[in-house]
Amino acid sequence: MSSEGPYEPPEGALLLLNPGNKRLVLNRRGSTVWEIKTDLGPYAVKVGYPTKTHAWTALAPAREAAILRQLTEERILSGEWDRGTWSAQPWRAGNSLYELWEPHRTDSDAPAPDLGEALSCAVALAALHEGGWVHGDVQPAHFIMGRSSGTFLIDLALAQGGRVPRDYDFPYRGCLVHYEAPEISASVLETGTATPTREADVYALGATLFISATGRRHVAYPDDAPREVQRQAIAVGPHRPVNVPGVLGLLIPCMLSPSPADRPTSAEVCETLSAAL
Repeated sequence: MSSEGPYEPPEGALLLLNPGNKRLVLNRRGSTVWEIKTDLGPYAVKVGYPTKTHAWTALAPAREAAILRQLTEERILSGEWDRGTWSAQPWRAGNSLYELWEPHRTDSDAPAPDLGEALSCAVALAALHEGGWVHGDVQPAHFIMGRSSGTFLIDLALAQGGRVPRDYDFPYRGCLVHYEAPEISASVLETGTATPTREADVYALGATLFISATGRRHVAYPDDAPREVQRQAIAVGPHRPVNVPGVLGLLIPCMLSPSPADRPTSAEVCETLSAAL
C-alpha cells in the first residue's frame, strides 16, 4: 500500500459498525471512502490522511462528523487512527447533478435541464443557510439526488456555522478551485486563507449548474495550469457567456456576479426556480 492510500476502514470503525460487505468508492486528496453494509443500512466510512501538500485532510472526517452531529439526529460515528481521523455516516444513494445532466452535454436534441432538479439543489443549499451554516465546498458531485430520498448536499468538512473541536479544526484555504467565487480566490492568493460565505456558496451553485448543463467551466483557463494561475483567472477574469436556455440562462449570470452583494440569496434562487415550474 502506498502512502497515498487507499486505506482500509480502521479497526475502531469496524468494531462500532459491525459491518458486512464493503466497497471502495473513492481514494483521492487525502480521503479514502468506503460504502459498508451494516445492520442499520449502508454507511459511508471516510478515512482521512495527510497528503504531500495538505495536512488538514487527515482531520476532515472528524471535523465533518462534528458538524453533522449538529445538523442531524442520525447515527454519526468518528474516531482517530494512525494517520488521521475517520468518520461514518449513513450512505446517500443516488446520482450527482453532473451525472443526471449528462444528456444535456452530449445530446443536442435533449430537452432543457430540469428546473425541478436545479430547484432541489437550491433548496438543499438554502436549508443549510437558513440553519446558520455555510457549506464552503459546493460542487456538482456534492448534490446527490435519489429517486425517492430527495436531494442531499454532502461533504460538509469545510462548513462553518457551529462549534468544531479545536483538535479537528483548520483554516479554510478555498475549495475545488473551479467553483470558487472571485473574492475567495483573491483572498487565498493574497493571504493563503479565506472566509466562506453564503454569497460564495451561491456563486458556486451557479458554477455547478453551468458546468453540469454545458460541460464547461464558468471561467476559461488551461486544465494543467497551476492553481495560482487558475485562481488569478477566477479573481480577475470574466466568466464565459452562459449559453443555457430558459430561466437558468437568466439566473446563472446573476449567481456568477463578481460582486457578492449583487448575487441572489439561495432563498431567492429557490423562489425564481419555483416560479418558473
